[in-house]
Amino acid sequence: MSVNKVILVGNVGKDPEVRYVDQNTPVANFTLATTERGYTTQTGTVVPDRTEWHNIVVWRGLAKVVESYVRKGTSLYIEGKIRTRNWQDQNGVTRYTTEIYADDLQLLGKRPEGGVAPLTAPQAGAQQPQYQSQPVSTPSAPNFGSDNEDSSGDLPF
Repeated sequence: MSVNKVILVGNVGKDPEVRYVDQNTPVANFTLATTERGYTTQTGTVVPDRTEWHNIVVWRGLAKVVESYVRKGTSLYIEGKIRTRNWQDQNGVTRYTTEIYADDLQLLGKRPEGGVAPLTAPQAGAQQPQYQSQPVSTPSAPNFGSDNEDSSGDLPF
């Protein structure tokens, strides 16, 4: 048995590129930045923030949501799987890229007036639902810390 699952929470690095392929199927590509906060060790060594950039690929209904609502700087929660592909460039050199194929996507942060609820992609084998824009109440942010969390905001693990 094996599992290929990725969960990312980060900010969009540039406006998504959306194109339509085979029979008008939308696909969106964008980068997502995730940052691990830096710290200072007990010996005084400063470890800086570390930012990783991820190439995100979104298909069909989620691509339409991305096209309408996601812009540079948007905070997103993404679940998906890692895929690596290769190709030959103009000089015959084999190039590789690693991408995250998003299965679920949620917009985080404040929602614009008249916004929509976070949407997810249909499960494999299911018919694609029609997404409808409906005003909804804003859910409260999850509390990842404990009640006895110290004032520095660090998580207790």
